[in-house]
Amino acid sequence: MMRYLMPSVALTLFAASFALGADSIPGLGPIGEVKKLHGDFKFTEGPAADGKGNVFFSDIPDSTVYKTDVAGKLSVFRKPSGSTNGNMFNAVGELVGCEMEGRIVAVAADGKVRVIADKHEGNRFNAPNDLVLDRAGGVYFTDPHFRAPLPLPQKVTAVYYVDQASKVTRLVDDLKAPNGVILSPDEKTLYVIPSMQAEMMAYPVLGPGKLGAGKVFCTLAQPQGQQGRGGDGLTVDEKGNLYITSGLGLQVFDKDGKALGIIEFPEAPANVTFGGPENKTLFVTARTSLYTAEMSVKGHVFPGK
Repeated sequence: MMRYLMPSVALTLFAASFALGADSIPGLGPIGEVKKLHGDFKFTEGPAADGKGNVFFSDIPDSTVYKTDVAGKLSVFRKPSGSTNGNMFNAVGELVGCEMEGRIVAVAADGKVRVIADKHEGNRFNAPNDLVLDRAGGVYFTDPHFRAPLPLPQKVTAVYYVDQASKVTRLVDDLKAPNGVILSPDEKTLYVIPSMQAEMMAYPVLGPGKLGAGKVFCTLAQPQGQQGRGGDGLTVDEKGNLYITSGLGLQVFDKDGKALGIIEFPEAPANVTFGGPENKTLFVTARTSLYTAEMSVKGHVFPGK
């Protein structure tokens, strides 16, 4: 179920049956086969590793956040979850999540919920989707239109920043459907992957919650006969390589925007994170299942975790 595509192929339309015979992206992986860890969900999203070997992930339609432990045992962490989507752990061990019902929350190990932000200029958010925490303790998050009430409470789809004092700032409002978001390891660049355009954006970080002008970082490969298809979630490894979920699989780009290859999965992936004993395991939420792929590179660990 895995195929590596050379960079020249990764930026063009390609036949799904075309194989190049390579098993992994040199220096990155995967090592071995993609494995299905759990299945039979409605729509999985938001994988987050706690640094102790446990991984948490969302089932959005079922309004549930699950936990899979180091032995692979599955349990319910939070239900109902406000249709939580993206997640990431903060420095004190809370699971910070995007509730698509309009809030950014932090959930403690005992289940206690702390609201970080639920409004901007007096109105609820549309439907928070994905997030990343910076070393200043702030949260960058996307707020597209998926599952949002109409008319949109915020009138626009946007990217926001909420600081430790719960001050919310709208940073980007000119993307049709901002979805996945991540910082570079040095936190000097914020990456945003929209769902309704092939171009992924990169913004210089001038300070916590302050961005410079955005530019196109890379263009995603498109399924045959289609165009304008973007990505969903993404993660970054310690070398700054980006792993972007798309209809073709995980599209991998280096820190300069060069396409390195595509890692395929049995189902189209929605989001991804690094975890496992050595932080070398990709945990991929893909429609009805959670998959793993062992890598030869470690994931970046954000200081906020």
